[in-house]
Amino acid sequence: MEKQKLPNETLILVLGIISIITCCCWGFGLILGIVTLVLAGKATQIYIQNPELYPGYQNVKIGKILAIIGIVLSAIYILIAIYVNVVIGSEEFQIMVKEWAEEMQNQ
Repeated sequence: MEKQKLPNETLILVLGIISIITCCCWGFGLILGIVTLVLAGKATQIYIQNPELYPGYQNVKIGKILAIIGIVLSAIYILIAIYVNVVIGSEEFQIMVKEWAEEMQNQ
């Protein structure tokens, strides 16, 4: 039998990387991570049916790991953003950031 590429093998890897890069974009990394996990799940099912046909399963595993990291980082970012807005308030946070920036410029 001729060896083949898994469907969406490269896309899974690229989306996993982008999910980490966009983890601070208000949930965009979370969405990409979930899409990547769904695609990786389908590719894994295809690979399990006939593993000797598909040599590039490593890209799928790496993409899945990167997607999980992207999901975790996105969730942490969203939780911190909610905490800051609820507990501190967005106006107070902006004042704190301005004061911090002024202190950094004066040093």
